Amino acid sequence: MKKFSYIKNNTDLLRTKLTKLQYKVTQENFTEKAFENEYWNFYEDGLYVDVCSGEPLFTSRDKFDSGCGWPSFSKPVDMENIKENLDTSHGVIRTEVRSKYANSHLGHVFNDGPAKKGGLRYCINSASIKFIPKDKLKEEGYEEYMYFFD
Repeated sequence: MKKFSYIKNNTDLLRTKLTKLQYKVTQENFTEKAFENEYWNFYEDGLYVDVCSGEPLFTSRDKFDSGCGWPSFSKPVDMENIKENLDTSHGVIRTEVRSKYANSHLGHVFNDGPAKKGGLRYCINSASIKFIPKDKLKEEGYEEYMYFFD
């Protein structure tokens, strides 16, 4: 699989490119409201990418309804684009998920996902991702990811 060079835009550019919510989530580790976000109940075929850099993160084929009110995925497209950090905020121990290149806060990963899909639940803020529909992958430069939908 071809590797792209993704970069994080500077803060001023991100402030003009992103909505206030996208900026708070990706740059300030904010969590959007459950059940009141764009992708929690969205199931079209396509690819989810980092809203800041375009790094491919998840596919709709790995998305499932966990009942938590945020988009949930069983695995990333490529672990190369994900990094995990210990998060002890809010009095609990969790594993934070960030994009590797843009360092965007995406959400958290938990061990309560579907066993038949590996047992993980990547609980992701809609504000941290952008959806690229399957029929727009080539147009948007993600043609190499079409094989997920064949």
